[in-house]
Amino acid sequence: MKGVMRFGKKGKFSPRYIGPYYILKRIGKVAYELELPADLAAMHPVFHISLLKKCVGDPVSVVPLESMAIKDSLSYEDVPVEILDSQVKRLRNKEVASVKVW
Repeated sequence: MKGVMRFGKKGKFSPRYIGPYYILKRIGKVAYELELPADLAAMHPVFHISLLKKCVGDPVSVVPLESMAIKDSLSYEDVPVEILDSQVKRLRNKEVASVKVW
């Protein structure tokens, strides 16, 4: 979509919510101005109430975005530890081997 700012990654791995951020002031009946960090300075700090989510929790347990290490390719390497079971299923024209690993 044109004009939509995504936070970090695009697609299904993009974070649905970012924050929590403090509310600086209420603007009108349904808009709030938030205190955003410097890396989100390009974003307008006023949001409609429907875009905000109530945060009830301990601020010590919040995981910062910088500590999440996600590769740009969004891939990982599977390393099997042990083969638990293997079997071969016979179809009409071919055989399909399946292996359970842990």
